[in-house]
Amino acid sequence: MILPIYAYGQPVLRKVAESIDQDYEGLEQLLADMWETMYHAQGVGLAAPQIGRAIRIFLVDTVQIQEEGKEDEGIKQVFINAQKIEEAGEPWAYEEGCLSIPDVRGDVKRPAQLKIKYYDENFQEHTKVFNGVNARVIQHEYDHIDGILFTEHLKPLKRRLVKRKLENIKKGKIAPDYKMKFARLK
Repeated sequence: MILPIYAYGQPVLRKVAESIDQDYEGLEQLLADMWETMYHAQGVGLAAPQIGRAIRIFLVDTVQIQEEGKEDEGIKQVFINAQKIEEAGEPWAYEEGCLSIPDVRGDVKRPAQLKIKYYDENFQEHTKVFNGVNARVIQHEYDHIDGILFTEHLKPLKRRLVKRKLENIKKGKIAPDYKMKFARLK
Protein backbone atom coordinates (compact mmCIF):
# COMPACT_ATOMS: atom_id res chain seq x y z
CA MET A 1 0.00 0.00 0.00
CA ILE A 2 1.30 3.44 -0.90
CA LEU A 3 1.61 5.54 2.25
CA PRO A 4 1.63 9.34 2.49
CA ILE A 5 5.09 10.85 2.90
CA TYR A 6 5.37 13.24 5.82
CA ALA A 7 6.34 16.72 4.69
CA TYR A 8 8.86 19.15 6.10
CA GLY A 9 7.36 20.65 9.26
CA GLN A 10 6.00 17.35 10.62
CA PRO A 11 7.35 16.84 14.17
CA VAL A 12 8.14 13.14 13.55
CA LEU A 13 10.90 14.21 11.14
CA ARG A 14 12.77 15.88 14.01
CA LYS A 15 12.55 13.00 16.50
CA VAL A 16 15.35 10.57 17.26
CA ALA A 17 13.75 7.26 16.29
CA GLU A 18 13.46 4.25 18.61
CA SER A 19 14.98 0.82 17.98
CA ILE A 20 12.64 -2.10 17.38
CA ASP A 21 12.91 -5.83 18.02
CA GLN A 22 12.25 -8.71 15.66
CA ASP A 23 8.72 -9.10 17.05
CA TYR A 24 7.68 -5.63 15.86
CA GLU A 25 4.09 -6.13 14.78
CA GLY A 26 3.48 -5.89 11.03
CA LEU A 27 7.17 -5.47 10.13
CA GLU A 28 6.97 -7.46 6.89
CA GLN A 29 3.97 -5.48 5.65
CA LEU A 30 5.53 -2.18 6.76
CA LEU A 31 8.66 -2.91 4.73
CA ALA A 32 6.60 -3.89 1.69
CA ASP A 33 4.61 -0.64 2.01
CA MET A 34 7.79 1.39 2.39
CA TRP A 35 9.30 -0.09 -0.80
CA GLU A 36 6.08 0.56 -2.71
CA THR A 37 5.85 4.12 -1.35
CA MET A 38 9.49 4.88 -2.18
CA TYR A 39 9.24 3.61 -5.75
CA HIS A 40 5.91 5.39 -6.33
CA ALA A 41 7.58 8.67 -5.31
CA GLN A 42 10.67 7.85 -7.43
CA GLY A 43 12.99 7.84 -4.44
CA VAL A 44 16.24 5.97 -3.81
CA GLY A 45 15.77 5.79 -0.05
CA LEU A 46 13.02 6.08 2.54
CA ALA A 47 13.16 6.19 6.33
CA ALA A 48 10.33 5.23 8.67
CA PRO A 49 9.98 8.78 10.09
CA GLN A 50 9.09 9.91 6.55
CA ILE A 51 5.93 7.80 6.79
CA GLY A 52 5.17 8.93 10.33
CA ARG A 53 6.87 6.16 12.30
CA ALA A 54 9.59 7.16 14.76
CA ILE A 55 11.42 3.83 14.47
CA ARG A 56 14.95 3.04 13.29
CA ILE A 57 14.22 1.59 9.86
CA PHE A 58 15.24 2.80 6.44
CA LEU A 59 15.64 1.25 3.03
CA VAL A 60 17.89 2.09 0.12
CA ASP A 61 17.97 1.21 -3.58
CA THR A 62 20.91 2.71 -5.45
CA VAL A 63 20.84 0.04 -8.17
CA GLN A 64 18.38 2.21 -10.09
CA ILE A 65 20.76 5.21 -10.23
CA GLN A 66 23.91 3.39 -11.34
CA GLU A 67 25.24 3.90 -14.84
CA GLU A 68 24.13 1.31 -17.38
CA GLY A 69 26.28 -1.79 -16.99
CA LYS A 70 27.28 -0.87 -13.43
CA GLU A 71 24.02 -1.74 -11.70
CA ASP A 72 25.80 -4.40 -9.64
CA GLU A 73 27.68 -1.58 -7.85
CA GLY A 74 24.40 -0.40 -6.34
CA ILE A 75 22.67 -1.78 -3.26
CA LYS A 76 19.07 -2.62 -2.48
CA GLN A 77 18.56 -3.34 1.18
CA VAL A 78 16.79 -2.74 4.45
CA PHE A 79 18.54 -1.24 7.47
CA ILE A 80 17.01 -1.84 10.92
CA ASN A 81 18.44 -0.36 14.16
CA ALA A 82 21.46 0.91 12.22
CA GLN A 83 24.44 2.32 14.10
CA LYS A 84 27.22 4.28 12.45
CA ILE A 85 30.59 2.91 13.45
CA GLU A 86 32.89 5.15 11.46
CA GLU A 87 32.90 7.68 8.65
CA ALA A 88 36.12 8.19 6.73
CA GLY A 89 37.54 9.60 3.54
CA GLU A 90 37.57 13.03 2.01
CA PRO A 91 34.14 14.74 2.30
CA TRP A 92 32.68 15.36 -1.14
CA ALA A 93 29.77 17.49 -2.29
CA TYR A 94 26.77 16.05 -4.09
CA GLU A 95 23.38 17.56 -4.83
CA GLU A 96 20.82 15.94 -2.54
CA GLY A 97 17.06 16.08 -2.40
CA CYS A 98 14.45 14.48 -0.15
CA LEU A 99 10.96 13.07 -0.62
CA SER A 100 9.84 14.98 2.50
CA ILE A 101 11.16 18.23 1.01
CA PRO A 102 10.05 18.22 -2.65
CA ASP A 103 11.58 20.66 -5.11
CA VAL A 104 14.44 21.60 -2.78
CA ARG A 105 17.93 20.43 -3.68
CA GLY A 106 21.36 21.42 -2.54
CA ASP A 107 24.98 20.38 -2.28
CA VAL A 108 25.82 18.44 0.87
CA LYS A 109 29.35 17.40 1.84
CA ARG A 110 29.60 13.94 3.37
CA PRO A 111 32.54 11.60 4.03
CA ALA A 112 33.20 9.18 1.17
CA GLN A 113 33.09 6.04 3.31
CA LEU A 114 30.77 4.70 6.00
CA LYS A 115 31.10 1.68 8.27
CA ILE A 116 27.73 0.71 9.72
CA LYS A 117 26.20 -2.04 11.83
CA TYR A 118 22.56 -2.95 11.17
CA TYR A 119 19.99 -5.72 10.99
CA ASP A 120 18.39 -6.77 7.72
CA GLU A 121 14.69 -7.62 7.26
CA ASN A 122 15.32 -11.12 8.72
CA PHE A 123 17.04 -9.61 11.78
CA GLN A 124 20.42 -10.92 10.70
CA GLU A 125 23.16 -8.60 11.97
CA HIS A 126 25.67 -7.12 9.51
CA THR A 127 28.65 -4.81 9.75
CA LYS A 128 29.64 -3.41 6.36
CA VAL A 129 31.62 -0.63 4.74
CA PHE A 130 29.96 1.39 1.99
CA ASN A 131 31.57 3.91 -0.36
CA GLY A 132 30.59 6.71 -2.71
CA VAL A 133 26.94 7.17 -3.61
CA ASN A 134 25.92 4.08 -1.61
CA ALA A 135 27.47 5.59 1.53
CA ARG A 136 25.86 8.95 0.78
CA VAL A 137 22.32 7.60 0.42
CA ILE A 138 22.74 5.57 3.63
CA GLN A 139 24.08 8.65 5.46
CA HIS A 140 21.10 10.70 4.25
CA GLU A 141 18.59 8.08 5.40
CA TYR A 142 20.48 7.52 8.66
CA ASP A 143 20.13 11.23 9.38
CA HIS A 144 16.35 10.77 9.17
CA ILE A 145 16.34 8.23 12.02
CA ASP A 146 18.35 10.73 14.08
CA GLY A 147 15.87 13.55 13.35
CA ILE A 148 18.20 15.41 10.96
CA LEU A 149 17.19 16.73 7.54
CA PHE A 150 19.61 17.33 4.66
CA THR A 151 18.78 21.04 4.70
CA GLU A 152 20.70 21.31 7.99
CA HIS A 153 23.87 20.41 6.07
CA LEU A 154 23.43 23.17 3.49
CA LYS A 155 25.65 26.23 3.52
CA PRO A 156 24.05 29.25 5.28
CA LEU A 157 23.46 31.18 2.04
CA LYS A 158 21.69 28.21 0.42
CA ARG A 159 19.58 27.72 3.59
CA ARG A 160 18.43 31.34 3.33
CA LEU A 161 17.65 30.90 -0.37
CA VAL A 162 15.38 27.88 0.28
CA LYS A 163 13.68 29.27 3.40
CA ARG A 164 10.54 30.42 1.52
CA LYS A 165 10.24 27.04 -0.27
CA LEU A 166 10.50 25.27 3.10
CA GLU A 167 7.76 27.47 4.55
CA ASN A 168 5.52 26.68 1.56
CA ILE A 169 6.12 22.95 2.04
CA LYS A 170 5.29 23.29 5.73
CA LYS A 171 2.02 25.05 4.80
CA GLY A 172 1.16 22.48 2.12
CA LYS A 173 1.47 25.02 -0.69
CA ILE A 174 3.04 22.54 -3.11
CA ALA A 175 1.75 19.94 -5.56
CA PRO A 176 4.05 16.89 -5.52
CA ASP A 177 3.42 13.86 -7.74
CA TYR A 178 2.82 11.68 -4.67
CA LYS A 179 0.63 11.71 -1.58
CA MET A 180 1.95 13.81 1.33
CA LYS A 181 0.87 14.57 4.85
CA PHE A 182 1.47 18.16 5.93
CA ALA A 183 1.86 19.66 9.39
CA ARG A 184 -1.20 21.23 10.93
CA LEU A 185 -0.54 24.89 11.39
CA LYS A 186 -2.15 26.80 14.21
